Amino acid sequence: MIDAINTALRRLPTWVLYLLGSLYPVWLLYLGMTGGLGADPVKALEHELGERALQLLILGLAVTPLRRFVGVNLIRFRRALGVLTFTYVALHLLVWLLLDVQVVSQILADIAKRPYISIGMAGFVLMVPLALTSNDASVKRLGRKWKRLHLLTYPAAFLGGLHYVMLVKGFQIEPLIYLTVIVVLLALRLFGFVVRSFVVLRV
Repeated sequence: MIDAINTALRRLPTWVLYLLGSLYPVWLLYLGMTGGLGADPVKALEHELGERALQLLILGLAVTPLRRFVGVNLIRFRRALGVLTFTYVALHLLVWLLLDVQVVSQILADIAKRPYISIGMAGFVLMVPLALTSNDASVKRLGRKWKRLHLLTYPAAFLGGLHYVMLVKGFQIEPLIYLTVIVVLLALRLFGFVVRSFVVLRV
């Protein structure tokens, strides 16, 4: 079963993921312009892009555990997942800046006064160098530094989950599930790092 899944994944070109990931925001925009996103299309668009970004981010974090514990190999799609995650986060931010708040002074005031916005912006800033170096030339130029730089994925992921928990009003289970999954995936990565370090020390 796992072999069949991996064989099918190997036959799937990565450009298909880029194409589908690019079409989804266009589809959302079409729905917004034609009344398909409800009474407040801007908020719905903002929410959809933010939630899909979190889902892509979680899938990206799950690539290594899926291969290690289940045997499903999504490594060749990890860069596409990362690039699409950043694209969705950037679009989520642009919708908030250009269609929701719009006033520059209000934007700056919100970033300074509302912790969930400050945390979301911090997560976005951490993702910028990751997006800029998600290419073969940067991997080759940076060498080992590239891997260390991309450790920023982990705090960015935590901040993204925390941003979602803090922005909702009242107790809502869905954002907590996202944050819990992110924390578990980060803990698995930390556990793997500790085990590898222990093995190296023993050798």
